[in-house]
Amino acid sequence: MIYFFDENAGAETLKIKGEMYKYLVKVRRHIEDDMLSVRSKEQIETLHSYKVVQVAPRFLELELMNSEEVIVKSKRELHVAWCVIDSKSVEKVLASLCEIGVSRISFIGCDRSQKNFKQDFKRYERIVEASMQQSGRTSIMAFDSYKNIASFIEEFPDTKVFDFTEKVLSESSDFKRVLIGCEGGFSPSEKELLSSQEVFRLDSPMVLRSESAVMAVASKILL
Repeated sequence: MIYFFDENAGAETLKIKGEMYKYLVKVRRHIEDDMLSVRSKEQIETLHSYKVVQVAPRFLELELMNSEEVIVKSKRELHVAWCVIDSKSVEKVLASLCEIGVSRISFIGCDRSQKNFKQDFKRYERIVEASMQQSGRTSIMAFDSYKNIASFIEEFPDTKVFDFTEKVLSESSDFKRVLIGCEGGFSPSEKELLSSQEVFRLDSPMVLRSESAVMAVASKILL
């Protein structure tokens, strides 16, 4: 863990209780005089350095040593437009997408998306927050949703599309927004709608699952 969130970060002293206390003491084995990094969600770019001054049976007491602005984020930004798939599949790769540096994910109701899948943004945010604390990232990933591809493309006409095509994504590619389909890909009507967009594929003979495609494309662009 690079840092952890506390709503009182920045106060002269902190008392850490509950699950975070158990993690820091039972799992990480922190002792007196150890230094810990703490941030608040409201002022996330400020890193507060605390010294452990007391390890009590039920709490840690920390004393503030220093506060400074320390920003950790990807050099590039990538907005992923992702046709809705099973939320369990999303959750499997969400922490990794956070660590890679994806800035925003828009979930889109596509023709071949199963209609019973609902996106739990609160749960996604908890997964992302845990990932941020482990990776050190200080920019919060945004989530939103769109009814269909047409409404998304209307708002973001610069969107690139990952699909079956002859054009292979080059090593030097640099773009800010990509659309990735669900299982089964895009329907004929969606392909027609996207015919004016720039379409690419990865240099692989294998057919990727939707979540694998998101990981692969994000890694290619951001890392």
